[in-house]
Amino acid sequence: MPDSQPQPPPSSSFPSGSGQGDGNSLLLCGARLTDGRTVDVRLGGGRIEAVGTAGSLGGARGGGTGGGGGSGSRVDLSGYLLLPAPVEAHAHADTALSADGEGPVSYDPQDVQRRATEATLLQLGHGATALRAQVRVGDVPGLGALTAVLRARRSLRGLAELTTVAMPRLLTGVAGADGLAILRDAVKMGASVVGGCPDLDPDPTGYVEAVLEVASEQGCPVDLHTDATDPARLARLAAMAGGLRPGVTIGPCGGLGDLPTDVASRTADQLAAAGVTVVCLPQGGCAGSDRRGTAPVRLLRSAGVRLAAGSGALRDTSNPVGRGDPLEAAYLLASHHGLRPEDAYDAVSTSARAALGLPEVRVEAGFPAELLAVRGDRLSGALSLAYSRIVVHRGRVVARTSAVREYCNSAVSAELGLPRQGRGEVS
Repeated sequence: MPDSQPQPPPSSSFPSGSGQGDGNSLLLCGARLTDGRTVDVRLGGGRIEAVGTAGSLGGARGGGTGGGGGSGSRVDLSGYLLLPAPVEAHAHADTALSADGEGPVSYDPQDVQRRATEATLLQLGHGATALRAQVRVGDVPGLGALTAVLRARRSLRGLAELTTVAMPRLLTGVAGADGLAILRDAVKMGASVVGGCPDLDPDPTGYVEAVLEVASEQGCPVDLHTDATDPARLARLAAMAGGLRPGVTIGPCGGLGDLPTDVASRTADQLAAAGVTVVCLPQGGCAGSDRRGTAPVRLLRSAGVRLAAGSGALRDTSNPVGRGDPLEAAYLLASHHGLRPEDAYDAVSTSARAALGLPEVRVEAGFPAELLAVRGDRLSGALSLAYSRIVVHRGRVVARTSAVREYCNSAVSAELGLPRQGRGEVS
């Protein structure tokens, strides 16, 4: 197998004339949907314009070869499964790709911007067209790391949507006064979500109260790190968060799985009633979390909690081999935690989009053109062997990852009629 890390292909390999707002359309031909249909999908203006049976849209809008009056482009998706694009609900852009460095993580703004940009492109290659990045503010980095990630966000506009969560360390007591001021400054600078790690503060309840107050003032969503080992603390959080708009997310909540089942179930009911979303991290831990276990996903789902999945650490000291791949997160939810493939993929797509406040995506006319094509014909196979991928953001192809598996010439495969990818022979 080739190196599985996605690399941006040369610009000439992308369809021309498929950008948003340029008057052209993009036609995705012969894609398979999860319901078994094979369809053509026409995109334009950043949205899905039409979905029809294979071959039915080629002559639309003036009969051009790209379905756009002669000015559109085609992408042949024969052999690919077409899905709503996943999103990354929990990334750490400021520390990503730092595991191989010597000494403490560098918070030099240029280092942070470079790592955040590279990490976002890597995750875009996996299919994530939107990412929520946790960024440390206060103490060591001050606001420098946030400034750097916001610069990365601007440079990536049109390729991926990167939003930032401001994460102060302390918010209570004398030491927390500076953190509270910095949190407000971070929102003014452009952080669109307020969060942090209440478990690290001497007064976790006071920390949550401070975050919710700032969120209410600014109209921001909340995203909190917690191991969820204290059910009484979670009950207080649910009581405080209930009804807050635009919403509260917590994660990774690995400690919930260590609680007695009746206690965990009661806590899940409280979170569901408050409308709190839980983002689990099946691929491993992350900064601000001491536990590596995954939240009890089936228990949370059965209680009606919105469950999303994120990647967490991407090759930093919390997980030096983290891949940042949402399809791997879905694979682990299915293979290790007993979710159906459809429910596992929902956790990194539809539910994750809802957690990030993004509009729903379906492969239907009128929905945003945020799509992922994966080699395969069934979702279970795509989660198992998702090597080749084509990523569509705002109606245009923004990333490709191609993999070819070849075997030496063998009479066995010919006799049994086994499928073979690739061209030529391997000697």
